[in-house]
Amino acid sequence: MDPTSSGVSSGGDTESETPAAMASRWSFMVSQRFQHLLDKSTPFILYRWIALFFLAFIYALRVYFVEGFYVVSYGLGIYLLNLLIGFLSPQVDPEIQELTDGPTLPTRGSDEFRPFVRRLPELKFWYSITKAFCIAFVMTFFSVFDVPVFWPILLFYWFVLFMLTMRRQIHHMIKYKYVPFSFGKKRYDRKRQAAEESAALVRD
Repeated sequence: MDPTSSGVSSGGDTESETPAAMASRWSFMVSQRFQHLLDKSTPFILYRWIALFFLAFIYALRVYFVEGFYVVSYGLGIYLLNLLIGFLSPQVDPEIQELTDGPTLPTRGSDEFRPFVRRLPELKFWYSITKAFCIAFVMTFFSVFDVPVFWPILLFYWFVLFMLTMRRQIHHMIKYKYVPFSFGKKRYDRKRQAAEESAALVRD
């Protein structure tokens, strides 16, 4: 078999790549580039959230001036509430830990420090909210989503759901004694720590 023929055929396969394969390869490259930019934005928490609040303000102005799309806003509010619950909840439910006798969250100051691990990390929480606002904003340009409804009822119902959901979440936090925010490991004064160690040696 002529070795040059295989090279020609391989080159021909590259040149005769189908449009579907080219689109798939291009989509993969774009997704990789986007993920790279998303990873680079991880340390800039304040700037990310400022941009998100600006986007939410633009969406609120759009809904206010159009005077419609209240069902879209209601659905957006329900989705944001679900994301908030995931952000405030631990990765492993303490109720499941009790049943499986697994490691529990620290409940006393003398317990070993274990940072709070969320079910929904901060970056994914921010990204999901940003994506939801972008989708809802685009939907406001299509009249098919502008369902006529008495918006004060939706607003009242959302506030009721919010109060009930947060009440249950707070009760869960009090019951299992955890706080959904980690401020780092407690640091002790070196002089105080040395005095405690010397006192322990004297007792021994």
